[in-house]
Amino acid sequence: MYKALKIELKLTVAQKIKVCQTIGTERFIYNEYIKYNQEQYKLGNKFVSANDFSKYLNNIYLPNNPDKRWIKDVSSKSVKQAMTYGEKAFKRFFKGLSSFPIFKKKGRNELGAYFVKNNKKDFEFYRHKIKIPTLKFVRVKEYGYIPKNTNIKSGTITKIANRYFLSLIIEVKDIVKKDIVKTENTSTKGLGIDLGIKDTAICSDGKIFKNINKTIKVKKLKKKLKREQRKMSRSYEYSKSKKIKLKELKNFNKKKLKVQKIFYRLNCIRDDYNNKIVDEITRAKLKYITIEDLKVSNMIKNRHLSKAIQEQNFYSIRTKLINKCKERNVELRLVDTFYPSSKICSCCGNIKKDLKLNDRNYKCYNCGIEIDRDYNASINLEKANIYKIIA
Repeated sequence: MYKALKIELKLTVAQKIKVCQTIGTERFIYNEYIKYNQEQYKLGNKFVSANDFSKYLNNIYLPNNPDKRWIKDVSSKSVKQAMTYGEKAFKRFFKGLSSFPIFKKKGRNELGAYFVKNNKKDFEFYRHKIKIPTLKFVRVKEYGYIPKNTNIKSGTITKIANRYFLSLIIEVKDIVKKDIVKTENTSTKGLGIDLGIKDTAICSDGKIFKNINKTIKVKKLKKKLKREQRKMSRSYEYSKSKKIKLKELKNFNKKKLKVQKIFYRLNCIRDDYNNKIVDEITRAKLKYITIEDLKVSNMIKNRHLSKAIQEQNFYSIRTKLINKCKERNVELRLVDTFYPSSKICSCCGNIKKDLKLNDRNYKCYNCGIEIDRDYNASINLEKANIYKIIA
């Protein structure tokens, strides 16, 4: 069983340069791989795999382009990993799971600097430092975070808002199955969860998780973000009018970094809140949890609610639920998008077809029950008979 850990690093200037160089080279290789496949497709040739492109790069591309010899300054494993990322992106596109792979742009959707374990002494760690291939020993910001006697397989360094983070893949021993069997036999309860905008999650047991974006702390940060974005846009307009490059403006990068830091802080607050929600839900002794398959891409088309929907991070809640349910041996059920959970009466089963989005309370014409719309939906999700098991 494999687990992931993420820790912040304190890099020296030389180490920062090396990491940025690796990230830049990986981005270049990834873009070249996509470009080469596009050219081959136009010529009527077959899809080029990562291994075939690696042979082309070493035997044809680099000898014919001596100005690109800087590719060899970076670890060969990092270069190969960029090709495998490109191959995975194409395979996902062929299966219809994602759109056509796009070119990576500097500062946007960057690939992390990938490092793999080559020797026994690689990824050797102590309380305050860790040994990374080609970077040697690197100081860790949080001491004693990596558990002792763990086998580290690989690591990826990413740069977020001028901060460097190391994501590690560690090998963990599997849990003994005796405890899992006991929890399976004792738990009989189920739970329905309705995800929304007014409240993040409404459970069928009556528990409500409020929307974190409506708190004073987040509202103040969003206000600060708007102010910093206005400052940034003013310098952009100034450079446009005076025909000056943005790189030449000293304060532009400072303003950009401030915006990135606020964005990162907001993402951390939301992510932490989602983790707490998922942990609290899955910690209860449950047999199954039922959620709705929300098509967020269609929901975003409503321009009045698109920003509020994006801030809720519905997909991240779903992925976190899948992982936690697998870990704690809880069955996770997924109900179809077109299941009318809000329109069905949880008491008598009557369907109210004329229910509007503005109607926050559900009134049944058949049995006369009056109940909160989202709470009614969560009860219906718990009772749903047609579903797909995803964890």
